Amino acid sequence: MKNINSYNFKGKKAIVRVDFNVPLNSNFMVTDNTRIKGALPTIIKIIDDGGSAVLMSHLGRPKEGPEERFSLKHVVSELERLTGTDVKFAPDCIGDETLKLKESLKPGDILLLENLRFYKEETKGDEGFAEKLAEGCDVYVNDAFGTAHRAHASTTIIARFFPDEKLFGFLINKELESMDKLMHDPERPFTAIMGGAKVSDKILIIENLLGRVDNLIIGGGMAYTFIKSQGGQIGNSLCEEDKLDIALNIIKSARRKNVNIYLPADSINADKFDENAKTDKSDSESVKEGWMGLDIGEKAIREFSEVIRGSKTILWNGPMGVFEMEKFSKGTSEIAKAIAEATDKGAFSLIGGGDSVAAINKNKLADKVSYVSTGGGAMLEYMEGKVLPGIAAIR
Repeated sequence: MKNINSYNFKGKKAIVRVDFNVPLNSNFMVTDNTRIKGALPTIIKIIDDGGSAVLMSHLGRPKEGPEERFSLKHVVSELERLTGTDVKFAPDCIGDETLKLKESLKPGDILLLENLRFYKEETKGDEGFAEKLAEGCDVYVNDAFGTAHRAHASTTIIARFFPDEKLFGFLINKELESMDKLMHDPERPFTAIMGGAKVSDKILIIENLLGRVDNLIIGGGMAYTFIKSQGGQIGNSLCEEDKLDIALNIIKSARRKNVNIYLPADSINADKFDENAKTDKSDSESVKEGWMGLDIGEKAIREFSEVIRGSKTILWNGPMGVFEMEKFSKGTSEIAKAIAEATDKGAFSLIGGGDSVAAINKNKLADKVSYVSTGGGAMLEYMEGKVLPGIAAIR
């Protein structure tokens, strides 16, 4: 497999799958350029080598062909600002006009293609569509880890047309390196922190981690399914009744494998799911009828933080409470701070999943942890031990 660090793009046209699925405001301005910045090292390497970069991405979920609000032309000005160079735009991602634009590229040029998902063939993994995307290019670079778990035309199928000239970009390399370090070579103690609403979303990753971690911290709405499975009274807290047996089995399996499992000792409760709800505190296994746990309490914060600060490897996926409501955000913010402190003392920390990433960014700690994954669903599937089509196509 070729490696971008040693590959020379001089005189070559590289077709690069990037993830420019960025939020736009009502004036079609980019409001968060994190994903564009993530692709910059790969783009800069190509043009600095004397190659040209043909960038392709999706944006949003267009239903029936082209839609103005999902056009990638809205990303051009931000891309030009970040790269410091003019960016050409192709009003279609395939076709004669696009092929002419590719053929006219000179070393150092950047061309951005229109939204791939304006064609249903993209998500269907259509081979003919992938072949048209590949036309006029010499090398394929996949740098969109967030879509690597999908066997789409631009992430997987296109690699067939570059049997000897395909490689990962810097972003995917860094994602894989960080996750492989966690899964195959963690320094101990290794602590996984799982949060979010549902046990069902995390069953596979928890099961895959149980043979690898020393500590498993469970917070967020999913914690109450675990608490109820052991006979706790959780009031109106979120609970997946059909997952009680699975939660209990996970607890038993953790004990068998000598994994320390931590559930929140106490909770901040509310009388309704509302920012302006009345609040109350209780042990997590004694939530009053009619009340619901929406954040972890002080005891849980102290216990979880102590475990985290004593760890050498940390994986965090999912918030500790409804952190988008200020009143119930403290638990998540304190966990973010504890991870930053552990990292400062030499721990390796990987943050993944939209809400955890948002919490790290909200607390301005992104540069205080080892790695913030852009992967989302792809990261979860990789951690579950699944083969990702976009990775397998190149590896």
